[in-house]
This record gives sequence, C-alpha cells and structure tokens, in this order.
Amino acid sequence: MSKIFTPTNQIRLTNVAIVRMKKAGKRFEIACYRNKVVSWRNNIEKDIDEVLQTHTVFTNVSKGQVAKKEDLIKAFGKDDQTEICKDILAKGELQVSDKERHSALDAMFKDIATTVADKCVNPDSKRPYSVSLIEKAMKDVHFSVKPNRNAKQQALELIPQLKNVMPLERAQMRLKMSISGKEARKIREKLVKLIATIETEDWNSGTLDMVCLIDPGHYRAIDEIVRSETKGSGFIELLSLKEITEGDEVLE
Repeated sequence: MSKIFTPTNQIRLTNVAIVRMKKAGKRFEIACYRNKVVSWRNNIEKDIDEVLQTHTVFTNVSKGQVAKKEDLIKAFGKDDQTEICKDILAKGELQVSDKERHSALDAMFKDIATTVADKCVNPDSKRPYSVSLIEKAMKDVHFSVKPNRNAKQQALELIPQLKNVMPLERAQMRLKMSISGKEARKIREKLVKLIATIETEDWNSGTLDMVCLIDPGHYRAIDEIVRSETKGSGFIELLSLKEITEGDEVLE
C-alpha cells in the first residue's frame, strides 16, 4: 500500500472552528477549538492555548495552507504568529456551517423562552407559564433571534410583544422597607409611584415599616430613593425575587 505524501508546508486539522480575516488583500485564518472563541472574546477563557489548536496563521485552514512570513509582515507589521492569532481572534469573523448556525439559533430561541418563563407569570392566576407555551407565543408574534445579542436582553424586549397574544406580566418582587425621620412621609409619596401593591404598612414613632410588591424594573430606582433621601438610615430587605402562587402547577 503506497504512502500518501503530505507537503511539509501543509497542516491537516479536523473538527475546528475557523476565524477568518481579510487584510492587505489577503485572507488569513486560524484554527480554534469549538466553543472557545466566544469564551475568549468575553474574557472568560484567558489561556490562549485553550483557544488555538495551533499557533499558526493559515491562508486556508481546511487545505492546511500556511500563510507566508512576508504576507504576515505586510498585513500585520509583524511575524509573531501568536500575536497575529490574537489579532485575528479579536477582529476576525467566526466561520460556522449552516447546520451549526441553525443549531445555535435554536438553542438561543429556547434560552430566551426559558428566561421569559422564569421572569413572568399569568397576571390572573400568578402562576408561571411553561417554556413550551412561551415558545409557541414567540412563534405567534414571529419573533426572530438576533445571534449577536444575549438571551436576557432579547427576553426583556420580547415580553411587551408577547402581551399582545397572551396575558403576561413580570413576576413581582416582594420588599420590606423601613424609613425613619421627619422626611419619611415625603419619601413614601415618591415610593408609592413605583410600588405595584402595598401589602402591609405600619407607622411606629415616625418610622414607616412597609411590605410591598414591585416590578423588578423599579428596584434600582426605589433603592436609590431610600439610600439618598434617608442618607443611609433607611433600609430595604428583599423578601422574595418572584411573587408567584404557591405550588408546582405550571400553566400549559
């Protein structure tokens, strides 16, 4: 059986993620481990050896064609392969197959639906919806995933759209607040504009103790009012992140 000859300037790599960049009229590619490119760009992965399959710059990874030294110097002003790989990692385009792209979009679609299901309830029953029901509603409003944005951002933007096809609201947070001092009543007037429901309210020697439900989006504003207006004497205690009806029932 005859041996297959492989030229010495060719490196064969399999199961790779390719990052590509065009510069100075030339195409440059690097071979990376799958799932590591995004981790590197998000500063999660710090070890370049965990990202690169080889510290080599190619003109074509799939054919194993290595870039020439003079082309690297012309395009990048240097021939340090590792540093050039980092440049391509930072600014290059990640190449994925149609199958991979479709799979990634499907995964993000489910992530967005899961986030909405986790953050929202039916306003009438105060019970959460199943992920499958949220996914069906997403299709009803013709929601399309934006691959360059994270799932949480897209979920928060999606909620108002879903309200057009189903009863839906953010699950409320339950807070306990204590505010003292002569300004307590004025502070209360500012807070009630941001509170959905006051469950209990007690005045004791000029101190207001209150348990209430709020939309999570108002938490930061309420916290800022209490801290600044009371000059640190008031406090907020988070009693529950999500106010839902007790029990495991999920709306299908």
